[in-house]
Amino acid sequence: MPAPTRIQLQRLRLLWRSAGWPSQDLVEVELLAAGWVERLQEADGRERLRVTDAGIAHIAASLSRNRAARDSHETLVERVAVEMQRAGRIAWRGLALRAGLPGEDGRMQWVNAMPDVYSIRHSTVEDYLEPAIHEIKVSRADLLGELRKPAKSAAYRALCGQCWFVIKAGIAQPEEIPPEYGVLIGHESHLELARPAPRRACKPDFATWMALARATPLTPPDDPQSPL
Repeated sequence: MPAPTRIQLQRLRLLWRSAGWPSQDLVEVELLAAGWVERLQEADGRERLRVTDAGIAHIAASLSRNRAARDSHETLVERVAVEMQRAGRIAWRGLALRAGLPGEDGRMQWVNAMPDVYSIRHSTVEDYLEPAIHEIKVSRADLLGELRKPAKSAAYRALCGQCWFVIKAGIAQPEEIPPEYGVLIGHESHLELARPAPRRACKPDFATWMALARATPLTPPDDPQSPL
């Protein structure tokens, strides 16, 4: 029996969390035919759906895969942030930023962006800050999905002077990443520079400064005040 597709898994999780009322669509037909869902007859004559043990096993397996991917992603994010700090930069994780992009009608289009790692040089001179964004990808599907969102990618470039993709070793070749980005490859023990990021002059705008003021930068790993 083939593994359930992403849409089928979404429906299984939805049925598991809900009362199980049928939708009577083709996804439901596939789940019933595979034996991942079964029909139950209510006392009042209505029909309800219940996820079978086989369906629960697929939900559990997808949960384990998602947790493993998150752990791998967080590990690589942490490694990149530490490398930025060792390079004399101040780093933040999970910042909620907003970039203004020119729209097709000439109006400003605001796009929300949450870069994995945002960093600036430790300098009191605004011209020397050199803001950089590192976006971390540990799965090929996630990487390709990101590259199919031009507005999000343009927002990253508008918010920094250097934009990087950090990809887990083996999920893609550097040539698959557009030339507007630098490429770092995350190996088990180190980061490999595959292509430097193009540099351009960029200063954080007022909205970015406000986001930085509300956030807390990461504590350097060798800081004696950092938690053990």
